[in-house]
Amino acid sequence: MAQTRFKPASKPVALLRDERFWQIALQALVLVLVLAAGSYLLGNLNRNLIQSGTRFGFDFLKNPAGFAIGEDMIGYRAQDSYSKVIQAGIINSFRVMIVGVILATVVGITAGVASFSSNWLVNKISRAYVGLVRNVPLLLQLFFWYLAVYLSAPKAANQIVLPSERLSWVVMSNKGLNIPGPSFSSELWVGLMLLLLALLLLGLLWQSVMAFVQGRFAAGLAGWLSRAVNAAVIVAVLVVDYFLLFSNSQEDRLYFKGAIWALFSSAKGLWVIALMALAVLVVLLWQRRTQVMLEQGQDGRLLLGAIIGILLAALAIILFTFGWKAPTLIAGGGAAGGLRMSMEYAAMVTGLTFYTGAFIAEIVRAGIQSVSRGQWEAARSLGLSPDKIMQLVVFPQSLRVIIPPLNSEFANLAKNSSLALAVGYPDLYSVASTTFNQTGRPIEVFIVMMATYLTINLLISINMNQLNNAVQFKER
Repeated sequence: MAQTRFKPASKPVALLRDERFWQIALQALVLVLVLAAGSYLLGNLNRNLIQSGTRFGFDFLKNPAGFAIGEDMIGYRAQDSYSKVIQAGIINSFRVMIVGVILATVVGITAGVASFSSNWLVNKISRAYVGLVRNVPLLLQLFFWYLAVYLSAPKAANQIVLPSERLSWVVMSNKGLNIPGPSFSSELWVGLMLLLLALLLLGLLWQSVMAFVQGRFAAGLAGWLSRAVNAAVIVAVLVVDYFLLFSNSQEDRLYFKGAIWALFSSAKGLWVIALMALAVLVVLLWQRRTQVMLEQGQDGRLLLGAIIGILLAALAIILFTFGWKAPTLIAGGGAAGGLRMSMEYAAMVTGLTFYTGAFIAEIVRAGIQSVSRGQWEAARSLGLSPDKIMQLVVFPQSLRVIIPPLNSEFANLAKNSSLALAVGYPDLYSVASTTFNQTGRPIEVFIVMMATYLTINLLISINMNQLNNAVQFKER
């Protein structure tokens, strides 16, 4: 019998049968369609702008804004430019986001852990808080705190003073809220916020640097494209961090002093840096103590003593170097000194804190429940007290479940801060709305707003993802 010989397929036919070819071709087709659609939309936008007598650009940001805002931390005045008022709005948004994230995390963890309390009252209060706040719209809650709580406070002549007029720690009226606080200048507060933003950017820098160190790149063109993107990210982060840390308001066209100059130009700023260094040391010692207790069976008392000593030193720094001042009553009503918050800012922070904290509480509760009962029983068999079981065994294991959804809650809080317009707080969205109404440049202004919120949320996501990778179980 004659042997059948198969004729090899031609190169075009073989290419069409290759699955990899179709994968690349479909992606290229989608890219072409997206670029074509974007080109059409941009061309249509440009034609409409020309017909209306304007051109796309950001030169209008140099023009005087001509409107005042209720509060700012960079010395903005009505005759200053639009770029300065937008920067003031961004700083005001950071004030809400940073304080809101910290307080919401504390409230959420407290309420989540309290849901496992053996105390009936504590357990029911936690569950009632979560059930009530999660099911009421945030905007309605902001109106409640602003209109029903803060604006309903007495007038300055009949203001609330706690605990007494001789010891006025809390002074509240419908004009503002005064509480004890450090005597930091606005420049120092802005410097601290810029330093935090620079540290978040370092998380992005670390991710790109580790990509080169570990060589996590695909083969071929995709790998080289990934290398180019990571290199561009490294350069961009270094440039932006330079402006955040070392900027000069005269030369860099920014209206705030860089974080390094703001912190190192005052004694209180230097103490803040020392405090941050002590905080890092405490975290490292705590991790070492936990490792010693779990792996070597030691009590970790020596490390605990060192941690307590560092915490006492940090407490001394906070109490004696920050220049704390309590509100001072003014004859006829009102108060001076201390940390003053407007009713709008207080309503925003309170509303975002309790709303986001309720969702965080459910996340914490779910994370704790994800730890198997065997872990609880094993910890009890070792004679650990309930608080030690939660601290050393249960809560660390629950972090791998808690952190991913916590990422979304932090991002939601950052985005929900744009609702400040409803209560009259001059955040980024509020001042940007006034800007595009006056200038007739909604596209450029919305690009600035979207870029700001997108950058903040991406930084939150990147840093939370790195934290999530750090707490995941590592296989040996």
